[in-house]
Formats: sequence, structure tokens, C-alpha cells
Amino acid sequence: MRFDLPSPDFDTAPWWDAVAEHRLLVKRCASCTKAHFYPRPFCPHCWSTDVQWEDASGRATLYTYSIVRVNDLPPFPERVPYVAAVVDLAEGPRMMTNVVDCDFDALQIGMHLTVQFRDVGEGVTIPVFAPAGAA
Repeated sequence: MRFDLPSPDFDTAPWWDAVAEHRLLVKRCASCTKAHFYPRPFCPHCWSTDVQWEDASGRATLYTYSIVRVNDLPPFPERVPYVAAVVDLAEGPRMMTNVVDCDFDALQIGMHLTVQFRDVGEGVTIPVFAPAGAA
């Protein structure tokens, strides 16, 4: 088992299944109406268990980022440099991800991003974000 691949569980398997279909999901609380991410069986805002999956738009803005130029832990040495980022999804939650297809000098807090899906091997797909309008 590779440590850099996800291990879906009961609460996260629907999310990973959707990502494999190139769909991004968030959960929304029926009690307080707030969306949240990461997948969990309760609302982190009001603690209600009345939460449901919904398709996210795939739009986000860059909240913060770091350009990772050195990472000695396998398998990351062959991936550097890369952009580790936190994005604000249009639906409200924040999500850790990578920004791709963007010159490092073009990165700007608040820039508009859209989700893309990358096959990382062993049947696993992950969502990453690129500048809005990038192919």
C-alpha cells in the first residue's frame, strides 16, 4: 500500500467515487444550510447529522499557497517543484489541494481557479485546481 494514496472509508468513499467520475462534492447541512469539506457525517458548524452530498461547481479562489521546492519524502522528490495550496470553494468551504498549469510568478491570492482531475495511478484520481480558463 502506498502511503501517498487515499484510503477511503465509509464517510469518504462517496467523495472519492465522485472524483473518479470527475465530479467534486461537498456536504451541505439541512439544518443550518452551510456547506462543508472534508467529508464527515455531521455539520462542523451546528453539529447536525442531517447532511447531504451535493455537486460543487468546481470554482474556487486561491486563499493561500506555498511553492514546495524540496521534499525528501518519497514519492515527492520527483514531483518538486509544486504548489501546495488552500482554496476557497465557491460553495464556501476551504480545501487543501495543488495548483497546476500556472507559472509560479502568476500566482496571486484571490485568483480564480477551476477544478481539474488528475489520474495519479492505481485507479486513483485527485482534484487539483488551475487558473480559470486554463485548458
